[in-house]
Order: sequence, then structure tokens, then C-alpha cells
Amino acid sequence: MECPICGGKQFNEEVLSVKYNGYSIKEILQLSVEEAFNIFDKHDKVKRILKLLVDVGLGYLELGQSLTTLSGGEGQRLKLAKELINNKGKHCLYLMDEPTTGLHPIDVENFLILLNRIVDSGNTVVVVEHNQQIVSASDWIIDLGPEGGKNGGKVVFSGTPLEMLKNGATVTAEFLKK
Repeated sequence: MECPICGGKQFNEEVLSVKYNGYSIKEILQLSVEEAFNIFDKHDKVKRILKLLVDVGLGYLELGQSLTTLSGGEGQRLKLAKELINNKGKHCLYLMDEPTTGLHPIDVENFLILLNRIVDSGNTVVVVEHNQQIVSASDWIIDLGPEGGKNGGKVVFSGTPLEMLKNGATVTAEFLKK
């Protein structure tokens, strides 16, 4: 439904008359993250934020895009990118339970880029996960088993993914070898 006051322009004429590099605020909000990166080339802080979003595969999002239109994977990466931006110099512990459920393998790759940047910033990330992409990319694996439920809960392997591939005799090890 179109607003009867602004006619769908979202801003009044006075605000829309202000331009930055030839763009009104409405036009800027319609730009993708990648397009905006070039517009704000003289603003290091803005460029750093936009570059992070591009790096984690969110360069196609519009700056003014409603959060309610984002997929679960997009929303998750956006939240983690915000954490990375806001927690400069702080060392935090992030605990995640099955963060890749329902994500496309490409989204998982982008998620891994973000997780690695969080770790590279001095943070610790603990992930409970069954996704082979995440397990393979981990620094350390603690595999519980030998089965689930009442037949599980014991540490059946602890080590690096490479050690698991060489010496692991668990169900997880078998899946990593495939």
C-alpha cells in the first residue's frame, strides 16, 4: 500500500533534494552492498563494513532491504558480521548450536569465512555441528558417541580433522573420509 503523504518515496522532497555523489538517500538505499562500496570509496569505516559484507557473500543485498526478507543464512551472517564489527579489540566466546541447519553449501562456505574472521580477531568459537564442511574446517573436533541418545555422550575422539581422517574410527570419521 502506497503512503498518501510521500507517494511511496519514503522521504519528503527536502530530504530527497540532498545528494551524495549524485545520489539521494532513497537511491542509496536501493543500491546493493557491492554498488555502495564504490560510492563510498572515500569513507574508510563505511568501506570496511561493506567489504566485510561482500566477503561473506552478502554483496547482493540492498542497503535498505527489510530484515524480514532475509533468509536464515543471510540473517545469521549479517548478525555475525555485526558482532565482528562491534567487538573490535574484545575477545569473546561464541557458542553455536547447529548454525548451518538448512543452509545451502555455498552459504556454509560464506559462513566459514565469517567464522574464520571471528577467530582471527582473537575470539573463540565453539560449534555443535554435524555438517561435514564445518567439521572439516574446524581446528579441533570433540566427537561424542558412539551413538545418539542414551547410547551416546562419551568422548569417542578428540583431535584435529587431519588426525580424525588418519586415526578416527567413528561415524563422523567415516563421513569425513567420503
